[in-house]
Amino acid sequence: MHKDNPLLGILLMLGFCIVAPMGDAVAKLLGGQVPLAQLLLVRFGIQAIALIPFLLLTRRSWRLRGRLLALTILRTLLHILGIGMMFSALMYLPLADAVAIAFIMPFLMLILGHFVLGEEVGMRRLLACAVGFIGTLLVVQPAFAEVGWPALLPLGVAVNFSVFMLVTRQIARQTDPIGLQAVSGVMAVCLIAPLVILIPADAFPALAWESPSRATWSLLIGIGLLGTLAHLLMTWSLRFAPSATLAPMQYLEIPIATIIGFAVFGDLPNALAAIGICVTVAAGLYIVIRERSMMLSARAMPQVPSQVPTPAE
Repeated sequence: MHKDNPLLGILLMLGFCIVAPMGDAVAKLLGGQVPLAQLLLVRFGIQAIALIPFLLLTRRSWRLRGRLLALTILRTLLHILGIGMMFSALMYLPLADAVAIAFIMPFLMLILGHFVLGEEVGMRRLLACAVGFIGTLLVVQPAFAEVGWPALLPLGVAVNFSVFMLVTRQIARQTDPIGLQAVSGVMAVCLIAPLVILIPADAFPALAWESPSRATWSLLIGIGLLGTLAHLLMTWSLRFAPSATLAPMQYLEIPIATIIGFAVFGDLPNALAAIGICVTVAAGLYIVIRERSMMLSARAMPQVPSQVPTPAE
């Protein structure tokens, strides 16, 4: 069992915030050159190839049955759909815009947690959700005016991964994270490969397989390795520091994505999108800080039987 080491946890989360947009940048580079299904097949194939030997060497648990197996299949389908929508969005949008729009996910998680899981959500956090959504719309508006409906794809990513996280919550305590990722990689390959093999490329160009050049193969392998490493960095960070400590760090992904997008593609958000990004980040950080404050207050509160509930925020 690992002892808390907040500094190590923060450094690992910082690594995630750097590696994840790097993987998105590589996907954006390949978006116009490689069919979507091929990108996804290699992405999940590398995940499986990288994790299965580690899984076997460490003798981690990976067998799933019954409800856990069904939820893992659902989780894998959501993972494929979410990454597919993000890769598609990156073909049309600047990297920073796509990442910032997708950051509506924490607000959706809060609302879904309230309505699906029955978690208590006070008025202040609901208002912060509304403000964050307005900020997201400020980012979407100029992107939608320029590229049309593909600007809405990151919103689909946010909705998808909100459900993905809810499913993950249901199985997280009963599965090993590395085992779960390895099994999910194998499942994804088994789901995508038959589509690429059996469905004619003429009918669905996104399901085609094209012979990549050596340089393209290097980038494809890079997507798989970066995506796998990013997820492991996030998983490991949570082993050394609580989520309340790490959640604010995740918003560093937006400025890092902006820097990478400018360095690689010369893209910068326009003034309206930049304001929207700032509003979204501020609202998200408020929710995180408020959540942390509530957790600390709950821990400090003495346990008294038949205590009268405190009013909602």
